[in-house]
Amino acid sequence: MSYMFLSALLGIAGGTVLGLAARLGEFCTFGAIESAFMGHDQRRLRVWGIVLGTAILSVFVLDALGQMEISQTLYHRVQWNPVASIAGGLIFGYGMAFSGNCGFGALARFGGGDLRAMVVVIVIAISGFFTLNGPLAPLRIKLFPTSDANAPQGIAHLLSDITGAPPLIFATLIAAALILWALVYAPLRQRRVEIFWGIAAGLAITSAFWGTSVLREASFEEILVRGHTFTAPLGATLLYIMTSSGAGFGFATGSVLGVMIGAFIGSHIKGHFRWEACEDPRELGRQVFGACLMGIGGVIAVGCSIGQGVSAFSTLAYSAPVTLTAIVVGAVLGIKHLLAGFAPD
Repeated sequence: MSYMFLSALLGIAGGTVLGLAARLGEFCTFGAIESAFMGHDQRRLRVWGIVLGTAILSVFVLDALGQMEISQTLYHRVQWNPVASIAGGLIFGYGMAFSGNCGFGALARFGGGDLRAMVVVIVIAISGFFTLNGPLAPLRIKLFPTSDANAPQGIAHLLSDITGAPPLIFATLIAAALILWALVYAPLRQRRVEIFWGIAAGLAITSAFWGTSVLREASFEEILVRGHTFTAPLGATLLYIMTSSGAGFGFATGSVLGVMIGAFIGSHIKGHFRWEACEDPRELGRQVFGACLMGIGGVIAVGCSIGQGVSAFSTLAYSAPVTLTAIVVGAVLGIKHLLAGFAPD
């Protein structure tokens, strides 16, 4: 059995848990922002504290035990470009509002039978590759240049260099603060199922880094350390489905497939699976426009709301809080724009 295929199985396993968390635990980026901004209900937003706290703590514990190296993750190997994080995050968030979901959320909805989400997934895949390797690539590289980093690009590592204390100390404090922030909110404490799936999602994020780290060592660096993210991997998956080429059947394609499997199972468990299609061409046009923006923004920011907002955040990369904040701001601006468009004259 090849190491590439093992990485695909790893992606399927972690992706399935994330898909289940989306369907059974209501783990959703746009849903959390929309509920907090429009419904004044922070429950789904606070679940992110559980997810992030769990992921950060488990990632840094494994790093301290020598089971993985945070410095080998993409978010620490590449020099952070703040402009790319802000610009890409704003574009992604604005597009997310127009589509009503991020790439991960669209996969989860597609797994539940929503054919509109399938269109969103395909458009994100195409626009992402259009920006990553296609006609927009030279412009992207010129505007948002990247280079190899000569030191870990992380908050905990910076504080460790300054104080001499292990990075795990700072990671533990940040993780504890996030979990506490989540649990002080009484409506979330009453939803133990969501807390459970928040923990499961955080561990799924960690399993990707740990598993690919093990495979990287066993394969003599044939396999790269990877995390769950859903912009460029959608394009890689689409390319593989069409041509059986590209990056091949590896972690990225497995992760995408896993989310759909988990969402399919979760939607049946809750009795929510049903085929849905778009009856309003204007709505579909709006979603396609948003998906285009998400593909472009996700590539510029080197990750989506899951790639940067959770995977990169679990390593406390510099880019993560900046990109996630930009995504939230972009989403709120997009929601306001949509609301203004429907306001009476």
